[in-house]
Amino acid sequence: MNEPSTTEPTDHGSALPLASVSAGAPATVTVRAGHVQPLWAGHPWVFQQAIERIEGTATPGADVLVVDPNGKVLGRGLYSPRSAIAVRLFTSRGGQAVDGSLLRMRLEQAVALRKAVGLPNGAAGRETTGYRLVHGEGDGLPGLIVDVFDDVVVVQLGTIGLKQREQDVVAALVSVLNPRAILDRTPRALAATEGFEPEGPELRAIHGELPDALRFHELGLRYEVPIALAQKTGFYFDQRPLRAYLESVSQGATVLDTFCYVGAIGLAAARGGAAQVLGIDKSVPAVLAAAQNAERNGFSSTVEFEELDANQAFKRAAGAGGVDIVVCDPPKLASGRKARDNALGAYRKLAAGAVAAVKSGGLLVFCSCSGSVGGDALQRALALGARDAQRRAVIIERLSQGADHPVAAAFPEGAYLKVLVARIYEP
Repeated sequence: MNEPSTTEPTDHGSALPLASVSAGAPATVTVRAGHVQPLWAGHPWVFQQAIERIEGTATPGADVLVVDPNGKVLGRGLYSPRSAIAVRLFTSRGGQAVDGSLLRMRLEQAVALRKAVGLPNGAAGRETTGYRLVHGEGDGLPGLIVDVFDDVVVVQLGTIGLKQREQDVVAALVSVLNPRAILDRTPRALAATEGFEPEGPELRAIHGELPDALRFHELGLRYEVPIALAQKTGFYFDQRPLRAYLESVSQGATVLDTFCYVGAIGLAAARGGAAQVLGIDKSVPAVLAAAQNAERNGFSSTVEFEELDANQAFKRAAGAGGVDIVVCDPPKLASGRKARDNALGAYRKLAAGAVAAVKSGGLLVFCSCSGSVGGDALQRALALGARDAQRRAVIIERLSQGADHPVAAAFPEGAYLKVLVARIYEP
């Protein structure tokens, strides 16, 4: 459910100073031969090892010009000397500064894209006032995440350059959306990687006042996420397609939803006519919030929530003969390529437990939000897990993130969410 990390630390020393955004001619970053092709095609990342030289003064967060070995312009972006990704490109135009004007233009484009796919939606019974407005590289704003919760906006400023331009981001959001409040939810670990210190608590108001909860609608269902609980920006909007799918296939089914967070998948299944839904999570506050969301939407008699480990839930369900639908949507298990092998072992173990918990002929929904774990690798983990459980998994559907999480054609890393829907049979 989580978005892929876009930074990997090269050094965790003291924070770099947040210098003011420089004006005038930008420093020039020349890319080595052999590293140009992806950038020419539109990939927005320039890695440290791809840099031949830097001419001029490139301070942390500076707007820099990126060129190939022949001096041909590849674009302009923000410089992050402490990150493995040294420059994130915002534009291919050498004369376009990365400033408030560009941020507002990209934000207006993002708003137009969401309107084109029906977000927000005011239709009776399908009201949707919670969605992702800016999805980093997919919206031409690398490192920036903006989620909308009705009249409250939550942002993540994922680079030191964006942190320096915080007021430009706020001004653009106020001008285009006029929200009641804008909250900054930049993770401290990410800030440390980029070399700046977050100000105040990890979730703080940078415009307006901090609310007690994030309140919104999705497809007619009402949600509240207490501020103290909010993970990432507060809600996993990326799984909206999965929730809609489960609503369409849950009639009369018994459903086990593991890693349920605030209960959205369970509520979708219940509205789709599920006979009984059990959501489990290891977080007591998440379970309490999920139960309140079920009550608020009139599903308390159908949906129950329990504090429990996923593997324990799988064993218990298997021992009771299994359920019709199991959803296994764990948090990110691989933060980068180095952790990939360990993550695949964990996915295999989860798959084995989940498969065993499904009745023969039932459905397993198996998900990964780890960017370094591709769809083929996840499928193999499912196959091996099914073999370990002495069952057979047949994939009937593949899903990914919704249209409010767009993926730039030149940036396949943006397609981070993999969802496999499989029928489970005896071997």
